[in-house]
Amino acid sequence: MKIKLVHMIALLTALAVFLMYRGTLDTMDYFFQDRFMQKESAADTRIAIIAIDDESVNDFGSWPWNRSVHAQLVDTLEEGEPAVIAFDVTFPASSADDPSSDEALIAAVSNAGNVVMPVIGTFASSAKQGTIAALSISEPFPALKEAAAAVGHINTIPDRDRVVRKSLYSFANNGEDVESFSWTIYKMFMERSGKRVNADMLPLDAFGQFHIPYTGRPGQYEAIPYSAVLGGEVPADYFKDRIVLIGPYATGFKDDYPTPLQVKSLMYGVEIHANIIQALLEGDLKQELDWKWNALILLIAAALAYFLFRKWNMAISFLSVTAIIALFVIGSSYLYAQGYIVSIGYVVPLLIISCIVVVGFHYVEELLERRRVTDIFGRYVAPEVVNQILKNGEEGLKLGGTRRELTVLFVDIRGFTPLSEKAEPEEIVEILNEYLDLAANCIFKFDGTLDKFIGDAAMAIFNAPLLLEDHPMRAVEAAWAMKEGSAELERKLVERFGFGVKFGLGIHTGPAVFGNIGSRSRMDYTAIGDTVNTAARLESNAKPGQIILSDAVYQAVKDRAEARSLGEIKVKGKEQGILIYELEGLK
Repeated sequence: MKIKLVHMIALLTALAVFLMYRGTLDTMDYFFQDRFMQKESAADTRIAIIAIDDESVNDFGSWPWNRSVHAQLVDTLEEGEPAVIAFDVTFPASSADDPSSDEALIAAVSNAGNVVMPVIGTFASSAKQGTIAALSISEPFPALKEAAAAVGHINTIPDRDRVVRKSLYSFANNGEDVESFSWTIYKMFMERSGKRVNADMLPLDAFGQFHIPYTGRPGQYEAIPYSAVLGGEVPADYFKDRIVLIGPYATGFKDDYPTPLQVKSLMYGVEIHANIIQALLEGDLKQELDWKWNALILLIAAALAYFLFRKWNMAISFLSVTAIIALFVIGSSYLYAQGYIVSIGYVVPLLIISCIVVVGFHYVEELLERRRVTDIFGRYVAPEVVNQILKNGEEGLKLGGTRRELTVLFVDIRGFTPLSEKAEPEEIVEILNEYLDLAANCIFKFDGTLDKFIGDAAMAIFNAPLLLEDHPMRAVEAAWAMKEGSAELERKLVERFGFGVKFGLGIHTGPAVFGNIGSRSRMDYTAIGDTVNTAARLESNAKPGQIILSDAVYQAVKDRAEARSLGEIKVKGKEQGILIYELEGLK
């Protein structure tokens, strides 16, 4: 079965759908999401970050600090009546050195009544789809957990390229669901505003995660130094009715991750929580299309590409495919703003690879077609003529001629008629083919163009369509090769029939017109003019085994060929005689 373009596009599309199902090129998909879908926007002023930064570490000493410091912060914040206070800092065990500091922190948290504490789950290395279950969990020490208004997990699950793009809503622990830190904060904030929320609003994927539409790059949210709040530089009422996130804001804590809008500059975990909370507050939740819908989009893109490649030429097709890629990118960005995530990380590579494959396919197809045409028509006309037609297309098929200095060779088989009387027709055809095959091979060997076969004769031209610097000598060499090659054929005929046949050749050099001669429906690539007629007359005067050269040919090759003068002869159609020579060998 011949491979067609539709087969190639179908194979590429099937491969792309399979890779999409397996998620093999998700990293490419992430690239398009990060570059063309995620857009920066203003940070929500309802969210404030109190940063455990280098400045605060310098003021309070090395980490971890005495828990009375955190108790003092909670008491200070509570005076300003914030909506929610959330620690992105774990307190897994009570203090062995200073139990009173634990008591102070517990009392402050209990008194505030709006403090959210973090928990961390440990998972198996490979999780299956569905609710993720924790192997173990790290919680605040019991008294602190009881004092807190709520707890939420702070687990961050990066994608394969280490970039954090999704938030895990919950995981299972001993039969109970542990909701995320960000969702717990959001839920508490909404409840204090008199509104109730339900997790059904979250567009969760198969692993219980939802997409994070980032507000901006690292540093987008206001980050107030921890020490500035305790030092009174920022008044407590500055945090009234706001969500206050308290967390590490220095590289030494190793709580920073690459994010879509800035992969190289890492974002602190507390900022990531701020982005998630803002998305929840604004209802900016993105629904990822099921892979089947993405596969349908992929099929539509492939069908468009195939239609374009079949309908128009390559240049227009490539421009159109480029426009389609741009359309998909712009369209996906628009749909993202409407709340839908489309996987174009498979569509764009498919279209680009299709362009590359189509170029290769057409190149191979054209190469095979040229070879096929050359093989077929090269048996009827000279390969050079076929190549010229293939190269010039319609131009190569126009009627017309070119004037040029040519060397024309005619060759005929002497003694063919008596042989025809003694041999069967099938044998005659076989003998004729052997001689003409020898003649053609000798012509091609020396870059001549086989013009035509005329019964048991052949005509060749040198210096058309290929330019040859020394075309008279090439013709002479071809003629001598025919004479030498015919000796073995003649010996075979003598053994079979008692006598053989010989070549008679005539060669002349002069101006002639060559090109497509004839009618628009039937044309012949040939040469015409007096030079052609003269060469034919010389061949008709040649005896069996004789090669006759005109004086013009002899003058061009006399330093490299042995030739004997035969004097002047009269030929039909010419008033003046022609000096001729018999070729006897090459020097």
